[in-house]
Amino acid sequence: MKRVFLIVLDSFGIGAAPDAADFGDAGANTLGSCATSDKLNLPNMGELGLFNIDGVTCREGVDVATGSFARLREISMGKDTTIGHWEIAGLISEKPLPTFPDGFPAEFIAEFEKATGRKCLCNRPYSGTEVIKDYGMEHMETGALIVYTSADSVFQIAANEAIVPVPELYRYCEIAREMLVGDLGAGRVIARPFVGDRPENFKRTANRHDYSLNPPKKTMLDLIAEKGMQTISVGKIYDIFNGAGVSESNRITSNANGMEITLEMQEREFEGLCFVNLVDFDATYGHRRDITGYAEALTEFDRFLSRFIPAMREDDVLMITADHGCDPGYLATTDHTREYVPWMIYGKNVKAGVNLGTIAGFDTIAATVCEYLGVENDFRAESQWKSVENENIQKFRRKI
Repeated sequence: MKRVFLIVLDSFGIGAAPDAADFGDAGANTLGSCATSDKLNLPNMGELGLFNIDGVTCREGVDVATGSFARLREISMGKDTTIGHWEIAGLISEKPLPTFPDGFPAEFIAEFEKATGRKCLCNRPYSGTEVIKDYGMEHMETGALIVYTSADSVFQIAANEAIVPVPELYRYCEIAREMLVGDLGAGRVIARPFVGDRPENFKRTANRHDYSLNPPKKTMLDLIAEKGMQTISVGKIYDIFNGAGVSESNRITSNANGMEITLEMQEREFEGLCFVNLVDFDATYGHRRDITGYAEALTEFDRFLSRFIPAMREDDVLMITADHGCDPGYLATTDHTREYVPWMIYGKNVKAGVNLGTIAGFDTIAATVCEYLGVENDFRAESQWKSVENENIQKFRRKI
């Protein structure tokens, strides 16, 4: 049975894209910043070809990589999670999703307050950790919801779990999702529950939940599912696609938890796609500009590969990529950064050491996944499967 394990290291950029300056991100390089830390140790990704990718100069590449590899340039107009994942899955976004640098319109907030029966605090761009420090006590005293946004297309609601139970917070997010349409169609509505009784011990919990827009067209998830194969989500993939085309969803509490669940999926019998997002790189380390933490998280993922790769089956294909950058060393902002992303492909069916160069469009991943699984598609991008297929393995199998 053919299986693809597509793992998105959320925000793992590998250098500024040609249009980075247009996004305020000239010179950003997530991998380059992490390489300044002595905590970065990536022998497995190095063997797969990470440091052989075009433009990656922070470490020496290997003589012959065990996988095939490429540098991908995003062509959608954005640098956020939703647009990045949609492009990976085959959809190009020609227009950026709306952002709200001055907060959401007063008329909308008034309607939202009426619909929920709760007042709103803040309503402007804010750091997620700082906003609960600055507004948390007022929220606990009044019951008002902490509403805020960021440089991304998001409407976020923070609430203490002792004041607003998590199911109730989710209901408020569902109300917001239904209201945020048209010019106010934010890419995601995000529930941000926290705990604690004072600013010094306020802490966000793992009960975050994202409510995304519906993808405007079918993605590779829909096409694979329609073919009768499984589409298994690990992490926030289900949320990003609003469940469209996902046959099974597995929530995670951390990168480590996500990797353990991925190993569990590897042991199961299925045919199709296991689509994984590991968000700690972005949420915990990138946005907080924590170079050491990001480097340690990458090293932890590399150790995971020591367990995953030896357990791969005959027809398994592993792909590792990212959805955008979030350079922990880029101090002009704390937002995502417009960067190239890596794409590493490995399996017994995959040639070793094929450098696919620089490819325009994350959607080449969708086209390649679909061709390998035998799923017809009309994506803009060309599949790279013929370039990386290990023909000698196929000829040997046909003989026996």
